[in-house]
Amino acid sequence: MRDTSFAHLPDPPYYAVIFSSRRALGDAGYGAMGERMVTLAQKQAGFLGVESTRDAEGFGITVSYWTDEASIRAWKNHAEHRIAQETGMQDWYQHYETRVAKVERAYSLK
Repeated sequence: MRDTSFAHLPDPPYYAVIFSSRRALGDAGYGAMGERMVTLAQKQAGFLGVESTRDAEGFGITVSYWTDEASIRAWKNHAEHRIAQETGMQDWYQHYETRVAKVERAYSLK
């Protein structure tokens, strides 16, 4: 299983984009594109952080955090991100779901 550390986030409110997926077999450039997308997202206005994990059977969840819905829309429509989305639909995923939620409260064990 691959895990990243917890994102360091401000106090709510903010938005979470929850991307759940089941991978197809093989890498086909997935790993490199995933790293590129995180690097690119970090440079986008409104980006707050990301957390991601995937199990050995290929089920994964990536949650990216954003200041507002306009930032989420801008990221969804970013030209290089659009290429990654299209490649994902064709080559990398058997199935995926994307959900957008407003985070109003957050708790942690510090």
